Amino acid sequence: MAPAPESEASARRRARPGSAAGLGAGLVSRFALVGIGATLLYASLALLFSQMALAPIQASVLAYAVATVFSYLGQKFLAFRSSGAHRSELPKFLVLTAIGFGVATAMPAVFSGLLGYPPYVPVVATCLVVPVINLFVLDRWVFSARREAA
Repeated sequence: MAPAPESEASARRRARPGSAAGLGAGLVSRFALVGIGATLLYASLALLFSQMALAPIQASVLAYAVATVFSYLGQKFLAFRSSGAHRSELPKFLVLTAIGFGVATAMPAVFSGLLGYPPYVPVVATCLVVPVINLFVLDRWVFSARREAA
């Protein structure tokens, strides 16, 4: 019996360079660089805005918004090198960002609030879980148009 024909999507995934998941070291390095840059930008701006008489929550939200724009542009053009349309990629990126924010909010509530772990546990868990989720979702959903064009 002949093997089933391979789907077009499976052929594209198989043909992609890098690891089995299709995530090469270059992509992971660029992703991390943009993420670290966005984190440093957020921290710097949050501190700066709080020194400019904004309430801490306002300073944080404003800094997070600016860092989100930086992150989107950096991940799109530097890390994933996507030429997909903003009108399809930006909304997906914002959904992913909201999910990451939700995870970062839920982790302390669950690990510290319900389970009684010290505060560093949810912080470490968030710092490990959110970037891993983001890397795969950005690759497979948000910036997937770059794979189809390749």
